[in-house]
Amino acid sequence: MNRKTSFFTLILMGFISISFGQRTLAPLPKSKNGFIVIVHRGSHLVKPENSIVSIEEAIELGADYVEIDLRTTRDGHLVLLHNETVDGTTNGKGRIQDLNLDEVQKLSLNARDGKKYRVPSFMEALKTCKNRIHIYLDFKAADVLKAYQEIQAAGMDKQVLVYINKMEDYKSWRELAPQMPLMSGLPKSIKTNEELIAVLKKMPLEATDNIPNAALVAAMREKGLSIFLDVQMADEDPIKWKAAMEKGVQGVQTDHPAALIQYLKTNDLRNGLKVSER
Repeated sequence: MNRKTSFFTLILMGFISISFGQRTLAPLPKSKNGFIVIVHRGSHLVKPENSIVSIEEAIELGADYVEIDLRTTRDGHLVLLHNETVDGTTNGKGRIQDLNLDEVQKLSLNARDGKKYRVPSFMEALKTCKNRIHIYLDFKAADVLKAYQEIQAAGMDKQVLVYINKMEDYKSWRELAPQMPLMSGLPKSIKTNEELIAVLKKMPLEATDNIPNAALVAAMREKGLSIFLDVQMADEDPIKWKAAMEKGVQGVQTDHPAALIQYLKTNDLRNGLKVSER
């Protein structure tokens, strides 16, 4: 996922004037754990990112969500891929939007274990996750209606949280699937409760991945906004995890799910900091 550009900055700059008015927040997928662990691009320390095997490993580890990236092939099929090109993550080259599905399916994902894995379709991922793990869908470049239809066809309506990167995608999701929970970053320029209210009034969200001002955490939660911080990095450790938890967030996204989940279990923190550490 990397750091995403927040389109909410446009709101504060006055370039966007739309308003969705008052609306009831869509419920987030129900999780069995109080503190949410989101696995970044699947469990990809050994397995290829955005692969079915990386999703399966996230499930086996007991994560709450798997984060996957959605893009579209030239002939309109939805597949999992983070970058705009297949360079680097596969043995091929070129933009995913310039390749047909049959060409993509012939590619092999780069894997550290020496095995061969394909670029999966969105439907394959949905079927793998159904009733096993929730999806944090980083909506890179895809048709909203087609994506929602595949979510519905898989019976995954209650198990997907959609991360929005573009204004037009936000509008489409709200219009076509108003019951789907949406997430995006908030402008770092927000300093006051009034500014927070103004942004969320124009663009209601169910979740965010950043805290623009530490003094606003209580207000964000009061507005029903869940906070899932990005902590994914090579040098993740208990100090960084605990620092994130102490900010009062509901979960984090990690590159090291096995170590994080073990840390939470060992310290009785699978439901958050309301349980004292030993």
